[in-house]
Amino acid sequence: MTQQTLSEELTFNQSFGKDEQQILTEGAVQFLSELVARFTPKRNALLAERALKQRDFDAGMLPYFSSEMDSIKSKEWKIRGIPDDLRDRRVEITGPVDRKMVINALNANVNVFMADFEDSLAPGWDKLISGQMNLRDAIRGTISYTNDAGKIYQLKPNPAVLVCRVRGLHLPEKHVTWRNEAIPGSLFDFALYFYHNAEALLAKGSGPYFYLPKTQSWKEAAWWSEVFSYAEDRFHLPRGTIKATLLIETLPAVFQMDEILWSLRDHIVGLNCGRWDYIFSYIKTLKQHPDRVLPDRQSVTMDKGFLDAYSRLLIKTCHRRGAFAMGGMAAFIPSKDSERNQWVLDKVRADKEREASNGHDGTWIAHPGLADTVREVFDRTLGERQNQLDVLREADSPITAEMLLAPCQGERTEAGMRANIRVAVQYIEAWISGNGCVPIYGLMEDAATAEISRTSIWQWIRHEKTLSNGEQVTEARFRTMLAEELLVIQEELGDQHFSQGRFDEAARLMERITTEPELVEFLTLPGYRLLA
Repeated sequence: MTQQTLSEELTFNQSFGKDEQQILTEGAVQFLSELVARFTPKRNALLAERALKQRDFDAGMLPYFSSEMDSIKSKEWKIRGIPDDLRDRRVEITGPVDRKMVINALNANVNVFMADFEDSLAPGWDKLISGQMNLRDAIRGTISYTNDAGKIYQLKPNPAVLVCRVRGLHLPEKHVTWRNEAIPGSLFDFALYFYHNAEALLAKGSGPYFYLPKTQSWKEAAWWSEVFSYAEDRFHLPRGTIKATLLIETLPAVFQMDEILWSLRDHIVGLNCGRWDYIFSYIKTLKQHPDRVLPDRQSVTMDKGFLDAYSRLLIKTCHRRGAFAMGGMAAFIPSKDSERNQWVLDKVRADKEREASNGHDGTWIAHPGLADTVREVFDRTLGERQNQLDVLREADSPITAEMLLAPCQGERTEAGMRANIRVAVQYIEAWISGNGCVPIYGLMEDAATAEISRTSIWQWIRHEKTLSNGEQVTEARFRTMLAEELLVIQEELGDQHFSQGRFDEAARLMERITTEPELVEFLTLPGYRLLA
C-alpha cells in the first residue's frame, strides 16, 4: 500500500488517482491537517467521557436532566437565525452519495436532500472520494450520470437544497493517519466538503449546511461549534455562515437539548428525531437494566410512551428557541403490488400525520416514491406557513425523565427474533461488501435498523428473556436460529447470489457481536475492518 505524506502531519495509505488529485488538493489537505491537529485530542477526550458515562449507566444509574446549566435553560434566548433556503423543510429525502442517487434525490419532489456519508454509506475509500466529487459537481450544476442502457440522468431546474451528513465522532478514517492513529471520519468529511463547496454554495444563495449524527452531550455540540467557528475564521466568513441540524438520536442527548441548542446557537437551525438510532441508543444505554428491555422491533412505534414523549419534548424545546423540530424517517419503500403499495402509503401517511399534528416542521423519507404522499400531509397541516415554529406546545404538561425512560410494552416473538437475524445478516453482508443502504423486506435498511436488530437479541440473551412461546432466549438457541435463517436467506436470494456474497463472514460477525459478554458499541466498527 502506498504511503503518501501531503502535509507535515497526515499520512495517506492510498495511492492517488485522478479523483483524489481533484479532492485531496494541497489546500484541502492543509485545511484537513489543521482541523485534525487542533480538534482530535478533544474529540478523543469526549469519546472517553462517553465511555465513563456508560459505565455509570451499566452500574444502575439512569439518564437525567442535569441542573448544570439551569441558568441557560431558564432564560429566554433564541438561536442566531435560519437562512431563507432552509425555512421550508417539510419533506427531506436522505441517501448515500452515489452519483445516480444524488441526481434523483435532488430532483425529487422534496425541499432538502441530506447527502449521507454516515449510516447509509459503507465508507470505502473510493466511495468517500467519489461522493465528494459527486456533491461538488451537483453544487456546480455539472453532475450527470449515464447508466448501462444509455439512459442519461441530469439535474432539473431548482433542485432540492443540499445538506451534508458527516460521520459520527466515533468513526475513524483508517486511510489517513495522524501520529500513527486513524483520523476522525467526521473531520475528513467536513473538511473536504466545506473546503471545496462553501464559496460556490454561498455564491448561489445557499450555504455550507450539515447534519450532525450520534451526539451524546452538549460538550460534543460545543466541539462542533468550535470546529465551525475555526473554519469560518480561517476563510474570513461571518460567524454563523455554517449551519447545522443535529440529530437527537441518542438517549443521553434527549436530556440535554436546551444545552445543545445553546452550545451551537451561532450555527444550529434545528434538531431532528432520529428515531431508529434513538431506539438503538435506548437499548445500548440501558443494556444492563432488565426492566427496560424492548420487545420486537416491529412493535416499537412512535405512539409508544417513551417515543411520543421524546417527539413532543423536542418540538417544545426547539420552537421555544426558534429552531426547527424535524420528524423521523419513513423507511418504507413503495411496492409494485398495488395492494401492498396502498398499505405502505397508509402506514406512512398515518405516521406523518402524527408528526405534523404534534408540531414537527418537516420529516424524512428514504424513497422519492413517498414524497407526494408526505408532502400532501404537511401541506394540509402547514397551509400558508413555511414551518410550525409558532407551535410552542405551551399547554403541555412537563415531560419527565420517567416518561422518557418508560419501559415499552409488546411481545418478544420467535418470528420477530428470526426477522431480526435475517435483516442484520443481510445488512452486514451488504455493508462489508460496500453498500450501506439496502432494501430488505420492503424497508430501506441502514446501519441504525440493523443495530436495533442485533442489540435486541444481545439484550434478550443477557437478561434471559423468554419469547411469547415460552422459549428462553439463550446463546445456543440464537446460534441455532442463525444457522437456520442463513439457509432461509440462501433460499430467498438463490444459490448464485448467495455464493457470490459474503454471507458467511457476515454471519460470523453477527454471531460474535450478539454473543460477546460486552456489547459491541457499533457494528460498523468491527465491520470497518472487513471493508476495503
